[in-house]
Formats: sequence, C-alpha cells, structure tokens
Amino acid sequence: MRKLYFLVPGLGGQFACGGLWAELKTLKLTQQICAADVVTYKQRHPDTLFLADLLGQPHLDQIIFVISWGFDVGKLAQQLRSYNVVYHAHSAGYGFSLPARVPIITVSRNTLGYWGQRSPHSLLYYLPNQISDDFCNLKLERDIDVLVQARKSSTYLMQDLIPALQQVCQVKVVDSYVEGLSQLFNRTKVYLYDSAEYWAQQGVSEGFGLQPMEAMACGCQVFSSLNSGLSDYLDPGFNCYKIAGYSRHFDVQRICNVIQSGQARGISEQVLAEYRADNIRRRLQVILTEINDFFDSQPHQQTAIAPLTKMRITQLRLQTLWRKLQRRLS
Repeated sequence: MRKLYFLVPGLGGQFACGGLWAELKTLKLTQQICAADVVTYKQRHPDTLFLADLLGQPHLDQIIFVISWGFDVGKLAQQLRSYNVVYHAHSAGYGFSLPARVPIITVSRNTLGYWGQRSPHSLLYYLPNQISDDFCNLKLERDIDVLVQARKSSTYLMQDLIPALQQVCQVKVVDSYVEGLSQLFNRTKVYLYDSAEYWAQQGVSEGFGLQPMEAMACGCQVFSSLNSGLSDYLDPGFNCYKIAGYSRHFDVQRICNVIQSGQARGISEQVLAEYRADNIRRRLQVILTEINDFFDSQPHQQTAIAPLTKMRITQLRLQTLWRKLQRRLS
C-alpha cells in the first residue's frame, strides 16, 4: 500500500480541538495497517514533516495525502491536484466541491449522505470516529447530578436551563480542557449537550459529536440535540432524551426525574462495537485497499463521468420541462 500523509494545520494551540484528536486517532489506526505520518502545513513542529518541504520531492506518486481541515480543504485540493488525495470528511456544509478523482471517507452517515448528493461520482466510504476503550462504565459512585461543557453549548442551555437546574441539583460546568474525561463521565448521572445553535452560527454541521457517545459509554444519561452527525447514533426515547424539549420547565422535570430514578437509557456494547478500534481497523483495511486499487487504475481510465454541476442540473431541468411541454402539445 502507498504511504499516507495526514495533513493538519498544526498539532496544538489554536488548532487543538476534537477534530484534531479524532484525526490523530485515525492516523494511529492507519499505522497498524500501512506506513503513515502526520504532516503540518501552517505550524512547524520539531521532528514533524512540513508540507511545503515535501512538495516537489520525487516518488510522491507513491504517497496518498489525506486532507481533513474543512476550511482549508478547497485550497489544499487545488494545491495537491497533481497528487493522490483523499478527503477525510468530518463536518459538512463548507460549500466547496471536489473532483471525482478524490475519494471521500466520511465519519458519519449524515456526512456520507451529504457527499452522496454533492459528489455522486466520487468513491465514498463510511469510517466512524473511534471511541477509546477508556470510555466505559467503571461503576463508580456518581456524585455529579448534571454535567455540561460550556464550549459549543447553546445560549438556552447556559443562560436558562443551567441556572434553573442549579436551584434543585448538583451541576458541574466545565469551561476548560479536562484530562481524564472518562473519569468525569463516570462520576456523572446526566450529561447535557446542545450544539445546534453553535454549528448554525458556524455555517457547517456537527460532524460526529464524540462527547455524547463517550458519556453514554461511561453510563451517563444523555440529553442532547440531534443535529447532523448526532442523529447517526442518538435515538430519543431509547438511548437518550432530546434536549430543549419545548420548555425549560419540561426539561427540568425530565432531568430531575432521571436523577431521582437512577435509571438510565443506555447504549449497548453491541452498538458501541461499531465505534471501537477493532471494527474501525477492519473497515479501514478494506477502504485503503480499494483506494489504492483506484489510484493504481486511475492513469489507465478513459474520460470521467460528467460532473453534476449547477449548469448540468439547469440543463436537466430545462430538458424535463421541454419534454413535459411536448407531451402537452401532442
């Protein structure tokens, strides 16, 4: 197999986020299958490859560049148009298009559907993000009634619901990076997550939503929004509750009932197995084999299928209208 270079803007600082950690987890799983390295293109780091230093080197036809940082993907795809490129798609909605010669690996079925419509002639794959084995139910005493992380949380959650809950139960608000998040989840009864407002402001989608699944894996009862990638695995009434359910009073009532009952709608190990390392590694093996075959055969392919551009869609609509008009006239 070709060696893979995973392109990220940097390894920390302003680029530190869930998307970066998820990408580095995928890199580590890939290294168990074939040669792979991380490459930065904005921040330079000691002992780390830098994209500008790589380009122009010989034998890059035996390399696959993996791009993932949504805001930079359009520019990177253009910069790397002479090389083998794969897009590892987390969020959707950035507005760029990709040529069909760029395979797309998506982290959620929601994103898979987005690219299935937007890029119908590309190779498309589904590879969920990994939930580390650290996230499991340790059967600890749960001394925190309600846990919420301030980042990405809605105005309603932080300014309306949380103050109301603080009057009736023990609430912990986290507003900074937490080491050992699995331990915190294992001390928590109810975890709140409401990111729809945040992503609406960003203009792109929730790519996966790691925290609700990590919380459920640790035995928390989750109240969450269901936007975009979250709808892949959250099932209101069965493994979670929908947050912001009509009124603050109703939310408080439902949350307090769960805390008092001690009963949680959980996620089964069978469902979690889809997101554990063993399954992702097996899927990755199949995906990388197919992608390598595609790049092997690409130089020998004839003309690509005509892309579904805006102009092509307009032509098809006009043709449909013309056929309808002909039928009426006849």
